[in-house]
Amino acid sequence: MTITQKPKRRRIVFSLDVPAADSVYLAGDFNAWDLRKHPMIKGKNGVWQKMLMLFPGRYEYRFLVDDQWINDFQNPQTCPNAFGTLNNVITVSAREP
Repeated sequence: MTITQKPKRRRIVFSLDVPAADSVYLAGDFNAWDLRKHPMIKGKNGVWQKMLMLFPGRYEYRFLVDDQWINDFQNPQTCPNAFGTLNNVITVSAREP
């Protein structure tokens, strides 16, 4: 009998350096693009952050900053979306780097 171990979730920290912003939300296919699920927290240095526990896989996401969609400046990996713009893409590995 073979026991298959379920992949473990990984700690992923999303961050965005927009100190002048009043509100920042993280949305993606990991939360069904629901803005209410992942509001980001502004640190003392002005960088907004949100930590998520994600299973290994490929995810698309964007940030909503003061009611404007923007991409992750730190992540050049993108793919087209249905609205004619780009989503960022992150791939969560099953193994530690």
